[in-house]
Amino acid sequence: MVFLITTFFGTKFDTLARGVLAKLLHLIRIRQWTKNIFVLAAFVFTRGWEDLTHVKGIVLAVVAMCFVSSATYVFNDIADVEKDRLHPRKKQRPIAAGTVTVATAKLIAVVLLALGLVLGYLASPATVLVLGIYLAIQIAYNLGLRNRAVIDVGCIAAGFVIRVILGAVAISAQVSGWILLCTATVALMIGFGKRRHEFMLKSELGGETRKSLADYTQQSLDVLVAMSATCAAMSYSVYSIESPTAHAYPALILTTPWVLYGICRYLIIVFGTGETGEPESLVLGDKQLLVVFGGYAISAVLALKQIPLPFLIQ
Repeated sequence: MVFLITTFFGTKFDTLARGVLAKLLHLIRIRQWTKNIFVLAAFVFTRGWEDLTHVKGIVLAVVAMCFVSSATYVFNDIADVEKDRLHPRKKQRPIAAGTVTVATAKLIAVVLLALGLVLGYLASPATVLVLGIYLAIQIAYNLGLRNRAVIDVGCIAAGFVIRVILGAVAISAQVSGWILLCTATVALMIGFGKRRHEFMLKSELGGETRKSLADYTQQSLDVLVAMSATCAAMSYSVYSIESPTAHAYPALILTTPWVLYGICRYLIIVFGTGETGEPESLVLGDKQLLVVFGGYAISAVLALKQIPLPFLIQ
């Protein structure tokens, strides 16, 4: 397509088209689609790929969440445009920078939301209900909950839990309460790490970019990050041993060291460099975390193939 446009309209048009596409991808925060990997949890651990109906349902659910979440990001950027212009990094966002108008952003958000809900319905009517709950939380967040310490991060964590539930509903599967707890506590750890990063930036900004930061202290955020990390490590450890999935696939315990190392690595970054402002950039940019994700994926595949572990009591 790009080749045809260049051929008929010339390189200037091609450059313009690429620039528009780059702005669009920046606006909808496509890098944050990595969060939607949580939608795959139930599909992976129930071996959903063995049923073509499940494959169709999970693909629709993932794409639906990508579109709906992007719509909420755009609406959030519209609401926060003035604050974002005072932030050293967020001022580069298309709306804050003035490269995309508010009217255009609203149109894009509405289209994304509509497409997401339609795709969700095609996955299953219940999926639309879960997406509706996600939207309700996002609306409540933007209307005031984001200004309340702890609750603000709690809303973010709820979004990750809903992603896991969405994937389960899309394929009519069940998930363990332990994996939901682990998802929530990992999200809390990352969320509090991000708030800590923002708190440390206050002096550079000459003020606060979030009202909730007024109720936090560096010490409280340090404790909250550490507490969430501990809960995440414990809940996943229990999940990998005592959940119904673990009973069916005992080798799931092989994934635990990767999770524990990943949590430790994140804590080193939080209390070391402190570069936790954009979690998706952190994950994609840290080689050790990439190795963790690769090792986890390999271990999970081996576990689901039911490799024998003779030293474990079945």
